[in-house]
Parts: sequence; structure tokens; C-alpha cells
Amino acid sequence: MRSVARRLLFVLTLLACGLAALSAPAQEGPLQTAPPQGTTPEEIIQRFAAKETDFAKAREQYTYRQDVKVQTVDGDTVDGEYREVFDVIFNDKGQRIENVVFAPSSSLTKIYMSQEDFADIRHKLPFVLTTADLPEYNILYVGQQQEDELHCYVFDIAPKQIVGKQRYFQGRVWVDDHDFQIVKTYGKTVPDIRKKHGDEENLFPKFTTWRTQVDGLYWFPAKTMADDELHFKTEDVHIREIVKYEDYKRFGTNVKILYEGKELPKDQQKPPAQGPEQKKPQ
Repeated sequence: MRSVARRLLFVLTLLACGLAALSAPAQEGPLQTAPPQGTTPEEIIQRFAAKETDFAKAREQYTYRQDVKVQTVDGDTVDGEYREVFDVIFNDKGQRIENVVFAPSSSLTKIYMSQEDFADIRHKLPFVLTTADLPEYNILYVGQQQEDELHCYVFDIAPKQIVGKQRYFQGRVWVDDHDFQIVKTYGKTVPDIRKKHGDEENLFPKFTTWRTQVDGLYWFPAKTMADDELHFKTEDVHIREIVKYEDYKRFGTNVKILYEGKELPKDQQKPPAQGPEQKKPQ
């Protein structure tokens, strides 16, 4: 997100940071720092990264709706809002595309959305850590914790180094000890971007993403929430954000759906589905 405080830089579309409090809807138990039994943190990391690799491939074969709401807040008053709802679908050539179904004019004035914000909403808020990504991150086991009925291993994650203009996730992930998949993330995208000369700043909020199980196999992103204050040189801006991921449906293709590296039996694969139903956002 970029401040519009000193220069007006035409009111482009806005930022990526959102709505609603960051309090988790899940019942969270105390963090237990005891080492895992019958396995090692390194083995857990390898197992969940392999599952994340399969998950990333599987999600590419699903259609879904993404609902984005970003607000700036002054006290208890919302003084600006950005909203966009789009469907991720396939065209008649089987290519994955986005179809915007709801995008009213933005009323944000304190901030506007940068290209990094748009990219983060699509790729980093629903954070995925695959086997190929492991060399880029330092991963530290911090303990075990209960999330509702799920018993989870907890890891802190940070990039080893910032390379070029690449974006990274820095924070904490919760890995279900049964499915060995990430079910929750908390942190932020990095780096913040501050120009050494001039007033241009591009700052990013802390967020939480919760996942839900789809088709009894994979844990897909369900909701991302942020409630944070961004400290620009010229002013502090209170940001609220909520991103919802809805109506997951597997698209009928000849691509194999894998689970634990193996193709699912035909009787366990869902029949082809159409794109998400066109319904008016709430």
C-alpha cells in the first residue's frame, strides 16, 4: 500500500489491506514447546512441503470466487473502501482467467493499491510453501498447538535473503499433524518498500489466513483478515482487510489430480464442474 499524503498521484486503484478484526475464529490452545514425538522437525518440514507441492498443483484445477474488501479507518469510522469480486475460471480453451463480477468505484483517499499489493492478494496471502520453495526460507520449529479440533505443529518462517524484486512471506504457519498440510498462516509479505530519496513508500499489513478442507483432500485458503496500522513518514493509516475464497469447484480436464504424489482412483475424483455460480456479492 502506498500513502497518498503529500502527492496525489492520481487516485489509482488502491491497496491490499483490509477489514475486520484479526482475532481468530478458531479456539486456539496454548503453545507447547516440546519436540515432536516419533519424528523430527526436518521430517515434518519435508512432509508438509511435499503435500503443499501437490496442493499447489491441485488448486490450479479449481475454479473459485475471490472477494476482496479493503478499508481505511479513522477511529470507529470507515473513511475509504476498495472492493473487488472476481471469479477464477477457465475459458473455452482451458486457460485459467479472472472474470471481474463486482468492482464499484473506490473511495480510498489515504492510500492506493500498488502492483505489489495486487500480486500479494493473489499469490502471497494464500501462502504456499512447496518443496521447491524450501531453499529460500529459514524454517524454525517452535512447538505444537491446538487449533479447534486440529493438533498442529508450529513453525516460524523467514526468507534467507531478499533477491531482486521478489516478494516473500515472513511469519508463522500451523501444520495439521494428520494431513501434514498448512491450515493457518500469520505474518506479512516482505519487504516493505521505502525509497531512500523522496516520499514514496509501499507498506504491507500483517494478516492471518485460515484454510478449509476441500473434497476431503486439500486444505484450501478460505479467509484472510488484517487489522493493522501502517506507519508512513507523513501519517499513520489504520487498515482493515478481508479476503474470502469461495465456491471451490474442480474443473473437468484431463489433468491428473494427485494426493500424496499418487493419482486418485476414478471413483474418488469429483465429476467435472462448471465455473462458480454468478450471484450478487453480499
